[in-house]
Amino acid sequence: MPKNSKVVKRELDDDVTESVKDLLSNEDSGDDSFKKSSLMVDDVQEDKDRDIEECSDTEEERPAWNSKLQYILAQVGFSVGLGNVWRFPYLCQKNGGGAYLVPYLILLVVIGIPLFFLELAVGQRIRRGSIGVWNYISPRLGGIGFASCVVCFFVALYYNVIIGWSLFYFSQSFQQPLPWDQCPLVKNKTTAFVEPECEKSSATTFYWYREALDISSSITESGGLNWRMVACLLSAWVMVCLAMIKGIQSSGKVMYFSSLFPYVVLICFLVRALLLKGSVDGISHMFTPKLEIMLEPKVWREAATQVFFALGLGFGGVIAFSSYNKRDNNCHFDAVLVSFINFFTSVLATLVVFAVLGFKANIMNEKCVALNTDKIIGFLNSGVLSHDLIPHHMNFSSINTEDYHQMTDIFKGVKETEFSSLGLDPCDIKDELNKAVQGTGLAFIAFTEAMTHFPASPFWSVMFFLMLVNLGLGSMFGTIEGIITPLVDTFKVRKEFLTVGCCLLAFSIGLIFVQRSGNYFVAMFDDYSATLPLLIVVVLENIAVAWVYGTDKFFEDLKDMLGFSPYRFYYYMWKYVSPLVLLALLAASIIQMGMNPPTYSAWIGELAVEKTLSYPPWGLAMCVTLVAFAILPVPVVFILRYFNLIEEDSNSLSAVSYKKGRIIQENSSPEDDDTSLIEGRTPNEVPSPMPGKSIYREPSSSTTTDMDTAPNGRYGIGYLMADMPDMPESDL
Repeated sequence: MPKNSKVVKRELDDDVTESVKDLLSNEDSGDDSFKKSSLMVDDVQEDKDRDIEECSDTEEERPAWNSKLQYILAQVGFSVGLGNVWRFPYLCQKNGGGAYLVPYLILLVVIGIPLFFLELAVGQRIRRGSIGVWNYISPRLGGIGFASCVVCFFVALYYNVIIGWSLFYFSQSFQQPLPWDQCPLVKNKTTAFVEPECEKSSATTFYWYREALDISSSITESGGLNWRMVACLLSAWVMVCLAMIKGIQSSGKVMYFSSLFPYVVLICFLVRALLLKGSVDGISHMFTPKLEIMLEPKVWREAATQVFFALGLGFGGVIAFSSYNKRDNNCHFDAVLVSFINFFTSVLATLVVFAVLGFKANIMNEKCVALNTDKIIGFLNSGVLSHDLIPHHMNFSSINTEDYHQMTDIFKGVKETEFSSLGLDPCDIKDELNKAVQGTGLAFIAFTEAMTHFPASPFWSVMFFLMLVNLGLGSMFGTIEGIITPLVDTFKVRKEFLTVGCCLLAFSIGLIFVQRSGNYFVAMFDDYSATLPLLIVVVLENIAVAWVYGTDKFFEDLKDMLGFSPYRFYYYMWKYVSPLVLLALLAASIIQMGMNPPTYSAWIGELAVEKTLSYPPWGLAMCVTLVAFAILPVPVVFILRYFNLIEEDSNSLSAVSYKKGRIIQENSSPEDDDTSLIEGRTPNEVPSPMPGKSIYREPSSSTTTDMDTAPNGRYGIGYLMADMPDMPESDL
C-alpha cells in the first residue's frame, strides 16, 4: 500500500443509513476522478463490519525490484538452467544437428513466447503468486496455483541435490592432478594393480559412480547415507535459504553474480576450446543438418518439450517474479527478450559442449589409432599380414589418423573375408561424436574427462563446476519463489519463517537422494514428478485465461495495463493454436508413458556397465503417486467449489468480482442495503487486489471531496471475474 494513502474507517452508528443512491447524489457530477475508477463495497452484517474495522491497519507495501536489470537477470537466471547445458546439446545432436534449431524456433514462437508472455502478464496485473492469480481468474480453477506449488516443491527436492553434486566436484577440483584423472591402484602385500571396476570403464566414470555417489546396484538397496553428499546437500540448502530469506531484496542482489557468471565461463570455455585440436570437428559435426530427421514427429515432440521446460512455464516462478513489477512495465518486451536470451544461451552452450567433445573425440581417436597400430605391428611380426601391404611412406612411430585409415582400407581390399577377424577398430572421430550423452553423464563424466586433458585442468574444472552451481542456484531461486510467494500472499505468514521452514523440510526429505541409491530416486523424480503435471498445469492456465476469463477481456486488460494492444498474433495463439499444441503434447506424453513402462538405469559395479532395470512394485506405486499428488489439487478444488462444499469467500468476509479495475465486494447478506463507496486512483496508481483490510469511505455532505484510497480488501482466495455493464467503465 502506498505510504501516503490514508485509511478511512466508517463510523458504525445508527445515523449511517445512506444507500448507494444517497451517496451518489452527494458526488459532484463533474468529478472526473469518479468516472475513472470506483469501488463499491456492499455492506455485510454489523458483526462482520466490526471485524473488518478492528483489523484495518495499513498493510505494508509489496516489495519491488530495485531495477529493470535485476528483474531481467532474475527471469534469465530462472529460465536458463542446467538443461541448457546438458539437455539442449544432446537433443540437438540426436535430432538432426543444426536442422533441430528449425522446429525449436518455430515452437518457441508458437507456444513458448505466447505462454511466457501470458504468465508474465497475469503475474504483473494481479500482483500475486500462482495461488492468488488463478483464484483470481477463476475460483474453480484455483487448484492450478496449488498444483504449481507442489510441482515446485518436488523439483526443488532433487534439483538441489544436483547442486550438491556440483559443490562436491567443485571442492575436489583444487588438486593437481585431478582425482578423476587416473584409475586408482589397489595394493596388496606383494603387488599393485588397477581397480578392476575402473579398468573396465574409465577413470571419470569410476569416480562418478564409486567415489562420488558410492552407488548401489539397484533402487531396492539403500546402502545407507553418503555422508559427504549429505554435507554437500546441506550446504546447498543453506545457500538457497540465505539468498531467499528476504525475498527479492536478498535474492535480487545474488542474481547479478549467479546469472552473469555462467556467461563469462561459457565464453571462456568456447575461446579455450577453439584453440584445441579437434574442436572444429565437433562443431561442424554438431551443426551439419540432417534434414530428413525433421519430418519425424518425435523430433517436434522433443523440441516442444524442451521449449516448455526451458522457459520454466507452469512452475509459478515466472508469475512470482513478475508480480513484483510495476503495473505499467512492458512485459511483452520482457517475454521476447528473455525467450531469445534463453535460446541463444542454449546455442552458446551447445557450441561449447561440442567444441570440448570434439577435442575429447580427437584424443580418444588418437588413442584408438595407437592401440590398433600396435596390433598391426604384431600381425606383421607374426606373418599374419605382409609387409608389402604397408605403404612405403608410413612411419609406425608417428602414424596419424589418415595413415591408419589408408592402411585399413588396403587390408579390407586384400583380405576382405579375413579383415573382421583382425579385430581392428575403425577409429572414426564421427563414431566418437555420435555417442549421445546427456544429463549427469555429460557434466560429470564426458565433459569432466575432456577437462583432464586441458592445460591447467584444475582451473577449468573449478570454473566449470562453479558455473553449474550458479546455473542451478538461479533456477532454484525461481523455484523457491514459486513456493514462497503464493503461500505468503495467501496465508500471510512471515516470509523469513516460511523460507527457513521450507528449506529445512526439503533438506529432511531430500536425504532419500543422498543414500547410495539416491541417484535412482533423482531419476524417478525427474521423470515423473514434473513432466506430466506441468503440462496439465499449463494447459489449464491457457484455457483459464483464453476461454474461462476470455481472450477479448484479457486483451482489454493488457491494453489498459501496457498502454498498447498486443499483436493480434497472440489472440489466435492463446485461443486456438497453443491449447491445441499443448493438448497434442500432453497426449503424446501420456502415450509415451503408457508404451514405455517405468524403468531406470542402474550401475552394476561388478560388470562396470549400466543396465536398464524395472522398478519394483513399490517404485511403480511411487511413480504414480508423484504424478497423482502433483495434479490432485486441481480436481479437489474444482469439486469443492463446484458443489459449494467450501465458501468462495472462506478467506475473506465476501466474494470478489472484478471488471477492468472495479472490485465489487458482494454482500453475503442480501437483505442489508447499506453501501459505501471508495474513490479509486488514477490508472497508474491503482493498487492491485491485495490481501489487506476492507476500507470504507466516510460520507460527506460537501459537493467536492478528496478521495482516499487503500488496498482493495483482504480477499485472499475466492476471486471471481464478472462483467458489470451497469457500472461506469474505468482504467486498470
